[in-house]
Parts: sequence; C-alpha cells; structure tokens
Amino acid sequence: MHGMSEEMDALGTAVEGGMIAKALEDESYGAALGKDGTCLNCGAIVTGNYCGNCGQPLHVHRSIGTFWHDILHGVLHFEGKFWRTLPLLAWRPGDLTRRYIHGERARFISPMALFLFSVFMMFAVFSFLGDPFSAADADAVDGNERAAIITEAEQLDGQIDAKTAQLPQAQGAKKAELEDDIRNLQKARNMMANMVGQEPPYPHVKLSDDSGANQPDGEGNINTGSPEADRWLKQVVKKVTANPDLLLYKLKANGYKFAWLLIPLSLPFVWLTLIGRRGHHFYDHAVFTTYSISFMSLLFITCAVLAAIGVPINLWGLLLFLYPPFHMYRQMRHAYAMSRFEALVRTFFLLLFTVISLSLFFVILLALGILG
Repeated sequence: MHGMSEEMDALGTAVEGGMIAKALEDESYGAALGKDGTCLNCGAIVTGNYCGNCGQPLHVHRSIGTFWHDILHGVLHFEGKFWRTLPLLAWRPGDLTRRYIHGERARFISPMALFLFSVFMMFAVFSFLGDPFSAADADAVDGNERAAIITEAEQLDGQIDAKTAQLPQAQGAKKAELEDDIRNLQKARNMMANMVGQEPPYPHVKLSDDSGANQPDGEGNINTGSPEADRWLKQVVKKVTANPDLLLYKLKANGYKFAWLLIPLSLPFVWLTLIGRRGHHFYDHAVFTTYSISFMSLLFITCAVLAAIGVPINLWGLLLFLYPPFHMYRQMRHAYAMSRFEALVRTFFLLLFTVISLSLFFVILLALGILG
C-alpha cells in the first residue's frame, strides 16, 4: 500500500511536469520560424538569430532533443552553468560560495535552484531504488556467515512448528507460556530474514511487539506529573506501535516535502560557528548553507546509486562518512578566507551543530508523522 502511494506521488510529479511542458509547447506549437524575421514571442523585428528585445531564438525547433534540452535548461540552465557549478561544488566549494556571493551569479547555478534539484533527484532516485542501503547491508554478509544464518533460521522454523503443534493441547498458563515462546522465536526469525535480505516470514510480529502481560493498558507506565500529558503520550505510543510502517512512510514523505526546513534550521548555527568574523551577512551564510546542503544531498544520492549497483559498502560507506567533514572544512576555509587551524576548529563546531540541526529536523518530521 505504501509502495503504491509512493508510485502515485511519482506519477503526480510526472503529470505536473507534463502539464508544465504542455503549457510551454502550446505557446510555440506549429511555429518553426518567425515570418519575415519577426520574433514569435514578442513580435519584435529580428535582424539576427536572436531577438534583441526578449532574447528568444528566431528559429524554434520541434525535436525530442530540443524537448529534453528545454527540461534541463528549465531546471538548471544546463548549458555551461552545470559544468561550471558541479565540479566546483564537489572539490572547491569555498571558491564557488565566495564567487557567487561576490557577484558571479550568471556563471553558476543558484544555491536554491541546486537545492530544489537535489531534493527532486532524491525523491526520484529513492522512488525507483527503494532502500538500496538495506540491500547493501544484506549483501555485506559474506557467504559463510549467510549460510550459517540460513541454517540457524531453519532450526528456528523447526522449533516454531514444534511449539505451534503443542498449542491445541495446552491450557492456561502452559498455553500462555507457549505463545510467548513462539512470539519470541518468530521475532528472532524475522531478524535473521532481514540480515540476509529476505522478507520476514512473520510480518504480523513486530520486533517491538509486547504481550503487555504486566501492562494492562498496553501503553506502559508513563508518568509526567500531568494527567493530560500522560494521556497524550499514551495515545502517541499506541499510534506508533500500532503501525510503525505507516509512521516510517510518513517520515519519508514529509522528509521530501519539508526538506527546505533544513535551511532555516541550519542558518543560526552557521552564524554561531562564524561568530567573531566581521564583514559577512546572513545572505553569505544562506548561500554557504544552501550549497552545502545541496552537495550533501547529491552525495547521498550518489552513494545510494553506488550501493544499488553493487559497489562494496567499504567504498561508498567510507565516502559517505569521511567526505562531508572534509567538504565542510574546504568550503568554510576558502569561502571565509580562514587559516587552516581556524577552519579546523570552526568545522569541528559546525559538525556538532549539524548533528543538532538534523536532530531537530527529525523531531519535526516525527511530530508531523505522529500528529498527521
């Protein structure tokens, strides 16, 4: 059901893009060349290949290649800007940030355009790949370990079948004990299935499932000192434990929808990191923050694709773990003209603040998922 919802979201995005493309197509449909050198867009007289009034080409092509060019141009101003921006963003992010702040706007993709593109790409990639990292974790289990896990899982299946066969004859406390044993064995069996990348054979049994033998209300002992708060927290716990898969889906959906919150959440922490340095404004920090988040999103997408195509976790995991702090250091040092030592110290604090920002973002997503 959740997968169908994700596909419907992807379909909605495609339909929206199609509507925009259709609107663009309607404006120039049936026109390949302005009559007598007249611009098809504004009607001005054109003496060359481009209109001197609005900049539109005199020749309007109708080919599939032009269609894809228009899409790329509309998203990223692809020609020139893409190849000037991405290499700098990946290896010299501080230079890119400094040059954009100081006026080289037409040469590069704007921070917000790049951020929106990275969010769209993340949505598209994960809609098609699902969760490539979980598959990579399963692939990381070597052959001998995998065989051992499968053997142990088969033994668990035998124990579950044997205890299940005893249930009809059991009564009272003995039956309750058997049911608890079976549930615990099923949890272990589901965990083993996850380790080798298989579907859990007992999906109705959750790893956090609790019989509630000592908790008659099923919500645990919650005591905040306020009856209203206790009731609200118990409702939250009940909602989360009742359908954790739905909560996970809501977290993913809201993550795409509210990704822009990362920018205002991070901005105050970037300002705190750079406190004491004069001559910089919040605009500068906003450019720094947005370019940084955009790169981290693109790096995450790249590692997801590498995991999906079977690249060993030792390679993409190392890239995902080590390159972000190095990238932050280079961006901060060159964007704000720091010494190596100052950049290292401030990068350390920026990493701490990044953890706080991501934690706040996750708490917001969790609240939206529970309340929604």
